[in-house]
Amino acid sequence: QVQLVESGGELVQAGGSLRLTCAASGRTSIGYAVAWFRQAPGKEREFVTSISWNGGSTYSADSVKGRFTISRDDAKNTAYLQMNSLKPEDTAVYFCAAGQWASSTEARAYDVWGQGTQVTVSS
Repeated sequence: QVQLVESGGELVQAGGSLRLTCAASGRTSIGYAVAWFRQAPGKEREFVTSISWNGGSTYSADSVKGRFTISRDDAKNTAYLQMNSLKPEDTAVYFCAAGQWASSTEARAYDVWGQGTQVTVSS
């Protein structure tokens, strides 16, 4: 089983940038897709972006296209979410998740979840 731990969330001003990190441990020798989801207060968890097991394919929600970039470094068992041009509406708890298919945008398609990291964007 893989365990995931997110880090990097903090308070940032609108227009700023952050990089979130998702560190994996456990059975990392098995290839898996990684996704980032977010959940704002009072809202459902929503898909942000994902990357395939070999890094060859990425998928992103329309709301973050052109601003957020997902990447992975399997030598370090780590995935990243680079967030630029942040907006107040990006404020949420961000979760990374591991699953079989990066093309899946539903949370139920991902088996393993981290505990989340808070991102707050001030206006």
